[in-house]
Amino acid sequence: MRRSVLVRFLGLSLAVALGAVIATALIATYSTSEKLQGEIDANTGQLQVDGEIYGELSQYASDHPTWSGVDKLVHDLAGKLGRRIAVTSEDGSVIADSARMLGAAPELPSVPAATIDARNEGVAKMSVYAARKTLTGGQASGFVATAAVPPFVSSPDWGMTDEEKQQRQRLGRQAVDCYNAKGMSATLAVAGGNVPQVMVESTQSLAGVRVMQKPGTAAKDDTCTPPGMNAPSAKAKIVNDDEIRRATACLDAAKINYTINDFEGLKSVEPKTKGEFTDKFVDCTTQARVQALTPYVAPQANLYLGAKSTFNVFSGEGLLRTAATALGVLLIAALVMIFTGRRLVRPIVALTGAAQRMRNGDHAARVPVSGKDEVSRLGHAFNQMAEAIQRHDFQRKAMVSDVAHELRTPLANIKGYLVASEDGVVPLDHELVTSLLEETGLLEHLVADLQDLALADAGMLRLHPAPRDLSELAQQVVSAQRPAAETAGVTLTAHAPEPAIATVDSARIRQALGNLVSNAIRYTPPGGDVLVGVRRVDDGYNLTVTDNGSGIAEEHLPHLFDRFYRAEHSRSRITGGSGLGLAITKHLVEAHHGRISVTSRLGSGSTFTLWIPGVPH
Repeated sequence: MRRSVLVRFLGLSLAVALGAVIATALIATYSTSEKLQGEIDANTGQLQVDGEIYGELSQYASDHPTWSGVDKLVHDLAGKLGRRIAVTSEDGSVIADSARMLGAAPELPSVPAATIDARNEGVAKMSVYAARKTLTGGQASGFVATAAVPPFVSSPDWGMTDEEKQQRQRLGRQAVDCYNAKGMSATLAVAGGNVPQVMVESTQSLAGVRVMQKPGTAAKDDTCTPPGMNAPSAKAKIVNDDEIRRATACLDAAKINYTINDFEGLKSVEPKTKGEFTDKFVDCTTQARVQALTPYVAPQANLYLGAKSTFNVFSGEGLLRTAATALGVLLIAALVMIFTGRRLVRPIVALTGAAQRMRNGDHAARVPVSGKDEVSRLGHAFNQMAEAIQRHDFQRKAMVSDVAHELRTPLANIKGYLVASEDGVVPLDHELVTSLLEETGLLEHLVADLQDLALADAGMLRLHPAPRDLSELAQQVVSAQRPAAETAGVTLTAHAPEPAIATVDSARIRQALGNLVSNAIRYTPPGGDVLVGVRRVDDGYNLTVTDNGSGIAEEHLPHLFDRFYRAEHSRSRITGGSGLGLAITKHLVEAHHGRISVTSRLGSGSTFTLWIPGVPH
C-alpha cells in the first residue's frame, strides 16, 4: 500500500537533509581539527593564561554569594589577558560576557572550558580547549588546572570583615614588636584578601638566601603570638560548624565511626580508622560541605574562553572542499528526486491524459487507482466526476429526446386538428376548441416547468417569503386536487390538526406539494388512498404525502429527483408526466432551506416528505 504523499515528501526532505548534515559534519570536523591542531601548537602559553582566569573567577565565587558584579572583573581580565571571557549559569543564561560588553556577541563554543563551583570539595578539573595532540608515538597532551578545597579550609581568613582585618592588623603589630624585642627578625605581610600575616625569618637559610615563614603557631611556648591572631573569621566558623553538624548527622544515620579534629579553631571529620574513606563517608562529608557553603558562595557556573571557531568556505582550499561536498549532496538529492519523482508523477500524468480525453468528448475515460494516498483519492474523485458527467450527459440527451417527444405530441395533435378544420374535415366547433385548449395547456405546463428549472439552475428563482400556516396551505392543495382524485377514483384527505407557522412563499410551497399530490393520484389505482399530513418535528415541520399505490423499486430511489428520470417509461408517457415535477419540487424546497426525502416499497405505496424550517420561538 502506498504511503501518504506528505509522508513521502517528508522522507525525501529528511534524506536530503541527512546527506547535507553528514557532509557539513565532515567539513566542520576536518577544518576544526586542523585549526585546533594549529592553535595548540602555536598557543601553548595560552593555557597558563586560561588557568589564571579560572583562578580569579573561582576566588570571586568564593568571596561572593552571587555572581552579581562580576562584569567588572570579567572586563578587566579580558582587557589584561586578551581573551574573550564569558560566564553563564547552569541553564545557559549569560551572566557576563566580555564580547557583549564591547558591542559584539559571537556565538559561544559548544562546550564550556571549565565549571566553576566553589561549593564542591576536592579537585575541580578544567579542560581548556580539551585538546589532544597525536604525536608520532601516539602520546596525547592536554591541560588540567585544579582548584583547592573550599576557601575556609585552605584559608581560615576567608570571609573576614573589615573590622576583623583591623583587629588582625593590631594583633599582628603586637606580635612583630614581641619578636623584634626577642631579637628575631619579623615583619607584617599582607596575605590574600588584604589580611595581615606575621612572617618571621627562618633560622635555616637556603644557600644564604633569607627565608621568611609563618611562626610555629602550634608551639605551646610561642608567647609572642597573641590569642586570636590565627583564629578563623566569623563566617568561616559559622560555615564550619554547619558543615560538621550536617556531616556528623549523616554519618550517625549511616552508623559510620568517625573522629572530629580541631585545628586553629576549625574542625574536620575523619574516619575512626585512618585511611578508611568509604564512598558513604565521602558522600556525607561532601554533601555537608556543599550545603553549608551554598548560602555564602556563588552558585555553579560555566566558563567559556575564546570565540567559536569558524571555517572560511571562501578560502582557496575551503572553497574547493565546499564545492566538492555541495556537488556530492546535489548529486544524491538529484538521484533521490528522480527516483521518487517519477513514482509521484506517474499517476498525475495518467490523470492529465484522462482529462484531455474527456475534453475531446470521451466521457468514458477513467484512470486506474491503487493505494490510499492523496493522489489515489484524487484518482477516485476524478473517476466519480467522470461517471457523473457521463450520467448527466446521458440524462441531457434523454432530456432532449423527452422534451422533443413531449412537445411533438401536443403540437402534432394541434396541427392535425387545425389542418382538418381548414380542409373542412372537422368542424371548428366548441368540442374541437376545448381539445386544442387542452393540448395547449400541456405545452404551457411543460414550458413553465422548463422555465422554473432554468431559473433554479441560474439561481434566479424568486421567492416572496412571509409567515404562513402550512396546515392551511395543505388544505388548499387538497381542495385543488380533489376533483382530479375523484376522477381517478382515489380518496384524498388531509391531516393537519394544528397551525404550523413558517416563513415561506405560499405559491411555491403549494406548487411543490401539488406536484407530490398529483404524482400520488396518478400512480394510485382506483379505490386507493392519498393522505397529506403536517406535523411538528424538532425545529421545523414535515409535510408528508402518503399513498398506497404501486410503489417504487429501490434501485430507482437515488435518481428519483433527477430531471426527466422515469422509473417506468411507458407508464409515464401514458399518464402524460414530463419527468420534471419532482426535480422542480426539490429545487423549490431547497430554496426554502428545506429538504425532501422519499421512502417506498414496491407494491405497498410511497411516502414523500418535505421538511420546512419553522419560525424561531
